[in-house]
Amino acid sequence: MEHPENSAEYAGLQVNSGVSHQPTVNPYLKRGRFQRRQLTVGEMVEGILKGDITVLSQAVTLIESVNPDHQSRAQEVINKCLPYSGNSIRVGISGVPGAGKSTSIDEFGMHVLREHGGRLAVLAIDPSSERTKGSILGDKTRMEKLAQHPDSFIRPSPSAGSLGGVARKTRETIILCEAAGFDKIFVETVGVGQSETACHSMVDFFLLIQVAGTGDELQGIKRGIMEISDGIVINKCDGDNVERCQLAATNFRNALHFFPMPESGWTPKVLCYSGFYGTGVKEVWDMIYQYVDFVKHNGYFDHRRNEQAKFWMYESINEHLKNSFYHSAAVRQQLQSAELEVLQGRKTSFVAAQDLLDLYFKTLTHASDRD
Repeated sequence: MEHPENSAEYAGLQVNSGVSHQPTVNPYLKRGRFQRRQLTVGEMVEGILKGDITVLSQAVTLIESVNPDHQSRAQEVINKCLPYSGNSIRVGISGVPGAGKSTSIDEFGMHVLREHGGRLAVLAIDPSSERTKGSILGDKTRMEKLAQHPDSFIRPSPSAGSLGGVARKTRETIILCEAAGFDKIFVETVGVGQSETACHSMVDFFLLIQVAGTGDELQGIKRGIMEISDGIVINKCDGDNVERCQLAATNFRNALHFFPMPESGWTPKVLCYSGFYGTGVKEVWDMIYQYVDFVKHNGYFDHRRNEQAKFWMYESINEHLKNSFYHSAAVRQQLQSAELEVLQGRKTSFVAAQDLLDLYFKTLTHASDRD
């Protein structure tokens, strides 16, 4: 008997047979039914110029794709949007982990939208795991106010272990955002390191966020990062931390006197504020607008934009050459054997690299001769 509970000895008990196991997926579902129609380049450009956030997001995804077909379409979109770009204030924001970058961006963004209007785009680069290559992409969750504002656009992107490639794609995303009508753009970096140089090469104003009361203040006075900063702000200036913030601000101002005058002629300012309570945010924006007026008046604003465009031309050449080298069939065939010779001590790293480069250039020469 399948169910012994139905036996006569168990009076009052009865167990009915259950239904057969049903499939978890509807068998009548047509999988191709919900596929989104792929927009043409013209439709994508038209949607971006209208300020359509959905189309803009699709275009950014196209830029971030490594598919060669997607890359060619993305470049077409960028070239057609280029004449409508360049009309925004680009602000780079960096700082040590835990300095409150995301919270500060939320407050800075809400203030400028409330007081000056316009539209704001936030491009946040999220570090990827070296082991799994995955990213959390959770910066948007810490910008609760901006995430709900109709005039803001937040786009987190993974670094994916390739800082140069992500920086290039971020620069191209800036062009699309400007074409879509965003007149203020924030670029949040991964953290203190090489990313600051890449970020500095694509923004008009570079803002460094510091914190006080975390130990030796000299740890925050780093020559490389301080020299490229157009403004330094000390966060968490509230409660019992006010005195420590003011002391740290004095130390930073004294340190700036030992650095050479920036090419722009602008003397970086040091301010204190509280991202959590929103105090001192107005003064930060006043500093940014004063800087923009200053460099536009002396001509450095256009000079910096031109230098950045030239810099990214050379960066694009370097990246293209690198990709071409590693995608060469001849190089791929010899790469593992060259690696083995280095590991076994038969060749030095430099000789093996030179041999691979010679092979690559020889392949290019033969290909041009055949043409």
